[in-house]
Amino acid sequence: MKRFLILALIAFSFAGALRAERSMPRKDYVTRIESCEAIIREFQASADYQIPQAVLQNAQAIVITNQFKAGFLFGVKDGYGVIMVRRPDGSWSIPAMLSAGEASFGLQIGANSVETVYILNDVDIARRLYKGRFNIGVDAAAIAGPRVAETTKINREILAAPILVYTKKTGLFAGATVKTGWIAANNVGNRAFYETRYGLPEILFGDWVALQPEAEPLHQYIAQITQ
Repeated sequence: MKRFLILALIAFSFAGALRAERSMPRKDYVTRIESCEAIIREFQASADYQIPQAVLQNAQAIVITNQFKAGFLFGVKDGYGVIMVRRPDGSWSIPAMLSAGEASFGLQIGANSVETVYILNDVDIARRLYKGRFNIGVDAAAIAGPRVAETTKINREILAAPILVYTKKTGLFAGATVKTGWIAANNVGNRAFYETRYGLPEILFGDWVALQPEAEPLHQYIAQITQ
Protein backbone atom coordinates (compact mmCIF):
# COMPACT_ATOMS: atom_id res chain seq x y z
CA MET A 1 0.00 0.00 0.00
CA LYS A 2 2.80 2.40 0.91
CA ARG A 3 4.60 1.67 -2.36
CA PHE A 4 1.37 2.29 -4.28
CA LEU A 5 0.91 5.68 -2.64
CA ILE A 6 4.49 6.71 -3.46
CA LEU A 7 4.08 5.69 -7.10
CA ALA A 8 0.77 7.52 -7.26
CA LEU A 9 2.35 10.68 -5.88
CA ILE A 10 5.16 10.49 -8.45
CA ALA A 11 2.68 9.99 -11.28
CA PHE A 12 0.56 12.87 -10.01
CA SER A 13 3.61 15.15 -9.80
CA PHE A 14 4.67 14.41 -13.38
CA ALA A 15 1.10 14.77 -14.65
CA GLY A 16 0.89 18.16 -12.97
CA ALA A 17 4.18 19.19 -14.52
CA LEU A 18 2.95 18.22 -17.98
CA ARG A 19 -0.29 20.16 -17.48
CA ALA A 20 1.74 23.19 -16.38
CA GLU A 21 3.91 22.90 -19.51
CA ARG A 22 0.88 22.86 -21.76
CA SER A 23 -0.69 25.84 -20.03
CA MET A 24 2.37 28.11 -19.87
CA PRO A 25 1.76 31.54 -21.38
CA ARG A 26 4.10 32.84 -24.08
CA LYS A 27 5.75 35.31 -21.70
CA ASP A 28 7.15 32.41 -19.67
CA TYR A 29 8.92 31.08 -22.77
CA VAL A 30 10.29 34.56 -23.37
CA THR A 31 11.79 34.36 -19.89
CA ARG A 32 13.39 31.02 -20.78
CA ILE A 33 14.96 32.47 -23.93
CA GLU A 34 16.31 35.41 -21.95
CA SER A 35 17.63 33.06 -19.24
CA CYS A 36 19.56 30.99 -21.80
CA GLU A 37 21.01 34.17 -23.29
CA ALA A 38 22.16 35.24 -19.82
CA ILE A 39 23.80 31.84 -19.25
CA ILE A 40 25.96 31.94 -22.39
CA ARG A 41 26.87 35.57 -21.75
CA GLU A 42 27.93 34.75 -18.19
CA PHE A 43 30.06 31.85 -19.42
CA GLN A 44 31.85 34.06 -21.93
CA ALA A 45 32.34 36.87 -19.41
CA SER A 46 34.12 34.59 -16.93
CA ALA A 47 37.81 33.72 -17.18
CA ASP A 48 37.02 30.44 -15.41
CA TYR A 49 34.26 29.29 -17.77
CA GLN A 50 34.84 31.03 -21.09
CA ILE A 51 34.60 28.78 -24.16
CA PRO A 52 37.60 29.19 -26.52
CA GLN A 53 37.12 30.87 -29.88
CA ALA A 54 38.48 27.84 -31.74
CA VAL A 55 35.75 25.68 -30.20
CA LEU A 56 32.99 28.17 -31.00
CA GLN A 57 34.15 28.59 -34.60
CA ASN A 58 34.00 24.82 -35.06
CA ALA A 59 30.51 24.46 -33.52
CA GLN A 60 27.74 23.11 -35.74
CA ALA A 61 25.07 23.52 -33.07
CA ILE A 62 24.85 25.01 -29.59
CA VAL A 63 22.58 23.87 -26.77
CA ILE A 64 22.12 25.94 -23.59
CA THR A 65 20.27 24.38 -20.65
CA ASN A 66 19.20 25.35 -17.17
CA GLN A 67 18.37 22.37 -14.95
CA PHE A 68 17.01 22.49 -11.42
CA LYS A 69 15.28 20.62 -8.61
CA ALA A 70 11.71 20.10 -9.77
CA GLY A 71 10.35 18.10 -6.84
CA PHE A 72 10.48 18.99 -3.16
CA LEU A 73 10.00 15.42 -1.90
CA PHE A 74 11.82 13.48 -4.57
CA GLY A 75 14.43 15.98 -5.79
CA VAL A 76 13.66 15.23 -9.45
CA LYS A 77 15.99 17.16 -11.77
CA ASP A 78 14.21 18.90 -14.61
CA GLY A 79 14.81 21.90 -16.78
CA TYR A 80 14.67 23.68 -20.10
CA GLY A 81 16.96 24.91 -22.82
CA VAL A 82 17.37 26.10 -26.38
CA ILE A 83 19.20 24.80 -29.42
CA MET A 84 20.54 26.65 -32.47
CA VAL A 85 22.21 25.06 -35.51
CA ARG A 86 24.67 26.43 -38.01
CA ARG A 87 23.21 26.33 -41.50
CA PRO A 88 25.16 25.47 -44.67
CA ASP A 89 25.68 29.17 -45.50
CA GLY A 90 27.27 29.75 -42.08
CA SER A 91 24.31 31.60 -40.59
CA TRP A 92 22.56 30.43 -37.42
CA SER A 93 19.04 29.13 -37.09
CA ILE A 94 16.52 30.73 -34.79
CA PRO A 95 16.49 29.25 -31.24
CA ALA A 96 14.25 26.23 -30.67
CA MET A 97 12.88 25.28 -27.25
CA LEU A 98 14.08 22.13 -25.48
CA SER A 99 13.23 20.20 -22.33
CA ALA A 100 16.15 18.87 -20.30
CA GLY A 101 16.59 16.63 -17.28
CA GLU A 102 18.64 14.28 -15.11
CA ALA A 103 21.97 16.10 -15.23
CA SER A 104 24.40 13.58 -13.78
CA PHE A 105 26.77 16.33 -12.68
CA GLY A 106 24.46 16.70 -9.71
CA LEU A 107 23.55 19.94 -8.05
CA GLN A 108 26.23 21.98 -6.40
CA ILE A 109 26.06 22.22 -2.62
CA GLY A 110 23.90 25.17 -1.68
CA ALA A 111 22.66 25.67 -5.25
CA ASN A 112 19.48 24.63 -6.98
CA SER A 113 20.43 24.75 -10.66
CA VAL A 114 23.01 23.50 -13.14
CA GLU A 115 23.78 25.71 -16.14
CA THR A 116 25.34 23.93 -19.10
CA VAL A 117 26.43 24.78 -22.64
CA TYR A 118 26.82 21.93 -25.13
CA ILE A 119 28.88 22.45 -28.27
CA LEU A 120 27.75 20.01 -30.96
CA ASN A 121 30.39 19.41 -33.63
CA ASP A 122 28.05 17.32 -35.75
CA VAL A 123 24.82 18.96 -36.93
CA ASP A 124 23.23 15.54 -37.48
CA ILE A 125 23.03 15.16 -33.69
CA ALA A 126 20.38 17.91 -33.70
CA ARG A 127 18.30 15.85 -36.13
CA ARG A 128 18.22 12.96 -33.67
CA LEU A 129 16.00 15.11 -31.45
CA TYR A 130 13.19 14.55 -33.95
CA LYS A 131 12.79 11.02 -32.60
CA GLY A 132 12.40 11.94 -28.94
CA ARG A 133 14.80 12.14 -26.03
CA PHE A 134 18.50 12.34 -26.79
CA ASN A 135 20.80 11.04 -24.04
CA ILE A 136 24.03 13.03 -23.98
CA GLY A 137 27.04 10.80 -23.47
CA VAL A 138 25.00 7.71 -24.39
CA ASP A 139 23.50 8.40 -27.83
CA ALA A 140 26.65 10.33 -28.77
CA ALA A 141 30.03 10.61 -27.08
CA ALA A 142 30.42 13.68 -24.88
CA ILE A 143 33.55 15.04 -23.24
CA ALA A 144 34.31 18.02 -21.04
CA GLY A 145 35.39 20.87 -23.27
CA PRO A 146 38.55 22.91 -22.73
CA ARG A 147 38.18 26.44 -21.43
CA VAL A 148 40.15 29.53 -22.47
CA ALA A 149 42.54 28.96 -19.57
CA GLU A 150 43.22 25.47 -21.00
CA THR A 151 43.97 26.42 -24.61
CA THR A 152 46.97 24.11 -24.67
CA LYS A 153 44.52 21.21 -24.37
CA ILE A 154 42.71 22.11 -27.60
CA ASN A 155 43.67 19.63 -30.28
CA ARG A 156 42.19 17.95 -33.33
CA GLU A 157 40.82 15.05 -31.28
CA ILE A 158 38.90 17.34 -28.93
CA LEU A 159 37.51 19.45 -31.77
CA ALA A 160 36.35 16.25 -33.48
CA ALA A 161 34.41 15.03 -30.43
CA PRO A 162 30.66 14.88 -31.17
CA ILE A 163 29.74 16.92 -28.08
CA LEU A 164 31.79 19.21 -25.85
CA VAL A 165 30.24 19.95 -22.46
CA TYR A 166 30.68 23.15 -20.47
CA THR A 167 29.13 23.46 -17.03
CA LYS A 168 29.70 25.53 -13.92
CA LYS A 169 30.11 22.34 -11.93
CA THR A 170 33.80 22.15 -11.00
CA GLY A 171 36.15 19.17 -10.89
CA LEU A 172 36.09 18.19 -14.58
CA PHE A 173 39.08 18.40 -16.87
CA ALA A 174 39.25 18.75 -20.65
CA GLY A 175 38.70 15.47 -22.45
CA ALA A 176 37.01 13.65 -19.57
CA THR A 177 34.11 11.49 -20.71
CA VAL A 178 30.81 12.67 -19.25
CA LYS A 179 27.10 11.82 -19.25
CA THR A 180 24.68 14.63 -18.59
CA GLY A 181 21.16 13.29 -18.88
CA TRP A 182 18.77 14.01 -21.73
CA ILE A 183 17.40 16.75 -23.92
CA ALA A 184 14.24 16.66 -26.06
CA ALA A 185 12.30 18.96 -28.34
CA ASN A 186 9.72 21.06 -26.49
CA ASN A 187 7.14 21.28 -29.26
CA VAL A 188 4.57 22.80 -26.91
CA GLY A 189 6.97 25.62 -26.09
CA ASN A 190 7.98 26.16 -29.71
CA ARG A 191 4.37 26.49 -30.82
CA ALA A 192 3.55 28.86 -27.98
CA PHE A 193 6.61 31.09 -28.43
CA TYR A 194 6.60 31.25 -32.23
CA GLU A 195 2.81 30.96 -32.54
CA THR A 196 3.25 28.33 -35.23
CA ARG A 197 2.23 24.77 -36.02
CA TYR A 198 5.72 23.95 -37.26
CA GLY A 199 8.00 21.72 -35.20
CA LEU A 200 11.73 21.35 -34.58
CA PRO A 201 12.80 20.41 -38.15
CA GLU A 202 11.20 23.49 -39.70
CA ILE A 203 12.37 25.82 -36.93
CA LEU A 204 16.00 24.72 -37.14
CA PHE A 205 16.39 23.95 -40.83
CA GLY A 206 13.61 25.83 -42.61
CA ASP A 207 12.73 29.43 -43.35
CA TRP A 208 9.03 29.23 -42.53
CA VAL A 209 9.26 30.55 -38.96
CA ALA A 210 10.36 34.14 -38.31
CA LEU A 211 12.86 35.14 -35.63
CA GLN A 212 10.89 36.78 -32.81
CA PRO A 213 12.13 40.09 -31.35
CA GLU A 214 12.61 38.55 -27.90
CA ALA A 215 15.00 35.93 -29.32
CA GLU A 216 16.98 38.36 -31.46
CA PRO A 217 19.56 39.28 -28.76
CA LEU A 218 20.45 35.60 -28.24
CA HIS A 219 20.58 34.98 -31.99
CA GLN A 220 22.86 37.97 -32.56
CA TYR A 221 25.14 37.05 -29.67
CA ILE A 222 25.66 33.48 -30.91
CA ALA A 223 26.45 34.81 -34.39
CA GLN A 224 28.94 37.27 -32.88
CA ILE A 225 30.92 34.82 -30.70
CA THR A 226 31.12 32.07 -33.34
CA GLN A 227 32.67 34.16 -36.11
